[in-house]
Amino acid sequence: MSKKEDKKNKAHQPAEPEKEKAAPAPEAEPEKAAEEAAPAPTEAEKLQASLAEANDKYLRMLAEYDNYRRRSAKERENIYADVRADTVKKFLPVYDNLARAAQHETDDETKKGVEGILNQFKTILEGLGVTEIETVGKKFDANLHDALLHIEDEKYGEGEIVLELEKGFKLGDKVIRFAKVQVAN
Repeated sequence: MSKKEDKKNKAHQPAEPEKEKAAPAPEAEPEKAAEEAAPAPTEAEKLQASLAEANDKYLRMLAEYDNYRRRSAKERENIYADVRADTVKKFLPVYDNLARAAQHETDDETKKGVEGILNQFKTILEGLGVTEIETVGKKFDANLHDALLHIEDEKYGEGEIVLELEKGFKLGDKVIRFAKVQVAN
């Protein structure tokens, strides 16, 4: 056969499959490509990255400290309010006794003295932020009142408080002592 015929025969014959080359590990290939493609970082770029990392750590630490400070202040306020409420609660029986004494005293001079002490007590409570819970004529509210008695009387509305048995007090929005009341209908 001539060279021309030999070439034609090779062209018509199916090509022999090439032997598979051993491929490098898939993980190593992108790393090599990235290393070859990107130039090595300069000293300035390394310092910039280090500075950015340190700045990020600083900002995170500053945010954590700010959150800690706010949380601690809120906890202190709550503890202070609880202690104040507990202290006032211990003085309320004295208030009740003074109020009873002012109602039942027959001697005018003694009655004036007891009422003066009671008014002074009320002023101190108001200064501490303690307020009385309104009762008679108001609608019963389970968040403020404790119903001890119930009467059926058509001259009063549904759930209306007709009698206050013991005063209730609040410190801000927190109830220190529920008002004990009688409710109609």
